Amino acid sequence: IGCFYVESPAMRMLLKKLRVNNYLGLVAASSVIRPGVSKSGMMQQYILRHRHPERKSDAHPVLLDLMPDTYGVMVYQEDVIKVAHHFGGLNLEQADILRRAMSGKFRSREEFSSVKEKFFTNAQKLGRPAHLIKEVWIQIESFGGYAFAKGHSASYAVESYQSLFLKAYYPLEYMVAILNNGGGFYRREIYVHEARRLGAKIEAPCVNTSRDETIILGTTIYLGFDFIKNFSLSTTQKIGDNRQTGGAFKSLDDFIERIPISIEQISLLIKIDAFRFTKTNKRELLWEALMKINKTPKQHTKPMFKLESTSFKLPEFKISRLEIAFDEQELLGFPLCNPFELLCKNQHNNSVKVIELYRYITKVISIEGYFVTCKNTITSDGKRMFFGTFIDRNGDFIDTVHFPFVVKRYPLRGGGIYIITGKVVSEFGCISIEVTAMYRKNFIQDPRYEEQVLEVMA
Repeated sequence: IGCFYVESPAMRMLLKKLRVNNYLGLVAASSVIRPGVSKSGMMQQYILRHRHPERKSDAHPVLLDLMPDTYGVMVYQEDVIKVAHHFGGLNLEQADILRRAMSGKFRSREEFSSVKEKFFTNAQKLGRPAHLIKEVWIQIESFGGYAFAKGHSASYAVESYQSLFLKAYYPLEYMVAILNNGGGFYRREIYVHEARRLGAKIEAPCVNTSRDETIILGTTIYLGFDFIKNFSLSTTQKIGDNRQTGGAFKSLDDFIERIPISIEQISLLIKIDAFRFTKTNKRELLWEALMKINKTPKQHTKPMFKLESTSFKLPEFKISRLEIAFDEQELLGFPLCNPFELLCKNQHNNSVKVIELYRYITKVISIEGYFVTCKNTITSDGKRMFFGTFIDRNGDFIDTVHFPFVVKRYPLRGGGIYIITGKVVSEFGCISIEVTAMYRKNFIQDPRYEEQVLEVMA
């Protein structure tokens, strides 16, 4: 997770199926995952031959001789040119027409059709079996616009390998860098989740510690002010500059005195608990701010003498952990607690966990999953299906397959936690769930508005 080209669900599954453990394996995987190889059906053959060396004999001797490193499977653009020349009997000029067609620089259907005809004719003259000629041509066609040159794949693998190295040896620092880069394949919440899995303590933004970007102090990660929705960069810069010259803020009054800020902006800071160092309830701080700040801040000037701040007698306020979580959901886009804590209490946790799935291969189970992402695709008959990724209560990833009939009856209804029912399947040691039913579970009523709802009902 977070490691450039290899972090997507499909790529993580492929790496597991191929048991990739070195750089050259990563180079091949970076190209095998491309649509050209997978569409032609050769991804499956590549995995089989990689895991079972005796299956290399499935390849035609000419193809195996041309591509011994990839077990006779076309993986790179160069492989197609080799096959067109040595297997199909095309000269290098004709083979280059295929190369240009694959790279999108060729549009003449007549010339391409002529090359195709010569490929079949010449291959037959070389004694290739008719069914094999047809199969190899289908593989060549499927590469159109989707194949990597080996050098391209190798450069992607270098970047991925460097990322993997950094994550292996500097995991928390690396995840902070990913957050500050805006994330990657997944939304930033997932990288916060991954950092916590790796041992980090995650802290909401703090006026005395945080900057615009996310920072790490020891094993504690302070999310940056840029995580707060609608919080202005200019206010962030004022806080940083003032803190550098005047030191840490001692109280809310000290902050208001030193920073020109509107009530809307300081409300965001208070709601996200950026003044928690004061040990004062957020609701109390909000009332104080409302009483002490004008709607529109005037030109801020430093007073010649420090004035005594006005104090107000406020009632005692209470705030729950759930209210804090809903504030985080509103301002950050996700809660910093485990999202499963926000489920209604009457929804019992009696589902299987990811760590237990290997016990249920071929069986139908139910599992709770917090939605991460999905990849939509269209089947050969034009129907929509998708592949899903979820997280269970323990934070482990769940991979799901949703066939068209399931998508139609049980559509994905946005983010949240789902109870997923389906058959557990294992392919080359990689476990996923073929979904048969899926329902979104209910979160608790937002406690911040419960009193208001009761008042309206009364």
